Parts: sequence; structure tokens; C-alpha cells
Amino acid sequence: LVEVVESGGGLVQAGGSLRLSCIISGLRFDDYALGWFRQAPGKEREGISCIEYSGDHTYFQDSVKGRFTISRDNAKKTLYLQMNSLKPEDTAMYFCAADFQACLSPMTTEQALAASEWETGHWGQGTQVTVSS
Repeated sequence: LVEVVESGGGLVQAGGSLRLSCIISGLRFDDYALGWFRQAPGKEREGISCIEYSGDHTYFQDSVKGRFTISRDNAKKTLYLQMNSLKPEDTAMYFCAADFQACLSPMTTEQALAASEWETGHWGQGTQVTVSS
């Protein structure tokens, strides 16, 4: 049984930081690409960052580039998202996903972060991030 569990969300003021974690069990962690997605109320789920299975390649949505960092610790089977300089528009439910054939290189960022590319993957239940102005 594959389990994907996100944590680290919360309420933070604009300009602040949060680090999200995602622990994944029940699969060969090293073989999977990992991604972070978010969904705000009334909006579609959007991909914000992903990291290739090897960790060599990463992709970021333009709106978070330079503010967010994605990393993985294969020994701990954990994915991280360090979020700095948070803005109210970052408020959303954040989801972690693992997929065997996503986030490949070379790919366009749009393709790598398309939710459709992760449809066959494993998803968590999400962690809420709220940024106050």
C-alpha cells in the first residue's frame, strides 16, 4: 500500500517562510519523480515544482521561481518544498505526488508540471498553506 503524507502547512504572514514535507512509503522511492501541486478555492490544481527521480533536474512554475526550492532525501523517503517570501496568492492546499514517468528531462516546464502528466501517480491528501497580508 502506497502512502503519501504531506505536512508543514500553516498560517504565515506575507514575506514569511514555510517548509513542506512529504513522506512516501510503499514504493521504490528512488525510482519516482516527485512533484508539488496546489489548489486554491475555485481554481484548478496547478503544478508548481517537480524533481526528477535522480534529483538532477527540477522544474518550477514561473510564479514561484526564485522563492521556492524543491529537494528530496531518498534515504528518508521524503520530499521537501522550501517556500520563502510567501505571498497571499500562494494560499492554497498543497499536494505531493509521485509518478514513475513524470518530470522527465528534457521537457518543457509546462509539460513537466501538467497535472495530466501525473494522473497515474500517487497523491497525498494535502496540507493547507494560508498566507495573510
